[in-house]
This record gives sequence, C-alpha cells and structure tokens, in this order.
Amino acid sequence: MGAEFDQHNLDLLRGAGALLFGRVTFDILRSFWPEVLKEIAPDPLLADIAGRLAKARKSVVSNQLTLGPTDPWGDSRIVRGAEVNARVRSLKAETDGDVVAYGSRRLMNALLGHGLVDELHVLVGNTVLGVGERLFLAPPSGRLAVVEQRQLPQSETVLLRYTCNQG
Repeated sequence: MGAEFDQHNLDLLRGAGALLFGRVTFDILRSFWPEVLKEIAPDPLLADIAGRLAKARKSVVSNQLTLGPTDPWGDSRIVRGAEVNARVRSLKAETDGDVVAYGSRRLMNALLGHGLVDELHVLVGNTVLGVGERLFLAPPSGRLAVVEQRQLPQSETVLLRYTCNQG
C-alpha cells in the first residue's frame, strides 16, 4: 500500500509498548521483516520498522504455535486462546505506551466483543474486490465513534480511526 502506509505503521510502532498478533498475521510478518534487516542497503523507512519490530515486546495468540530461540521472533510470548483476555488486560496495565495489534481480524473481533479495544484504525485501500471477508463478525461490544477520517498523504489509502466506548 506504499510508503505512506508504512509511515503510518511506523508512527504506531513509535507509540507502542507491546505488540499483539494473531497467528496468521504473526507468521506473515515474521517471514518478511527479519529479512529486511539482512538486506545490504534496506530502505531506511522499512529498516526502521523492521528494527522496532525485532526489539518490540511481542505476544502471539495461538493454540498450536511453538517457537524456539532461533526462530524469527522466537522471543515472542505465545498466548493460548483461553488466556487472551487476561493477557490483554495485563499488557494494558503494565505497558508504557500502546498495545498495538496488526491485522488479525478474528482476534480483533474477539477483543472488541470483550471491550478490550480502546481505539481501532481501519485503513481502506482503493481496490474493489467484490468478494472477501467481513471486517466485523458481530456487532462490537459498546459503540464505535469515528474520531478521524483522512486520506494518507500522497496516497489513495484512507484512515478511519475509531474510539471504542463501552456501554
């Protein structure tokens, strides 16, 4: 989605104290970002993202995943499905900065349903697919209120930022 998409994600990482992933998103990102750091002359923006991801405190939600110390992002904490809500509450309480989660539609829906999301960023690209998966699997717990809507500079990507209010 381009450099502006990457810049938006870098800005999120700058405010992050911890990262949370579903297994599929985790596998996709850990197969790509460590390789960026191995490039001879990586793009500076991508290298900054890759470096921050490598150093970040990461948790991945999975009931089957196992990680060894030599695996990419092998220092990540595996959170079993039954532990997710408690882990997110713990991360929010003990983390300086934001707890940022990327992708992971099923995980986001589960967290929304339990009132564990404070803010939601939805980035909309300019590709019409005609088919696909729904963003929301069920109505979120509480109310989503749009607090920002803007087009990313030099991009056709639109950011919709919501606050998630309970009750």
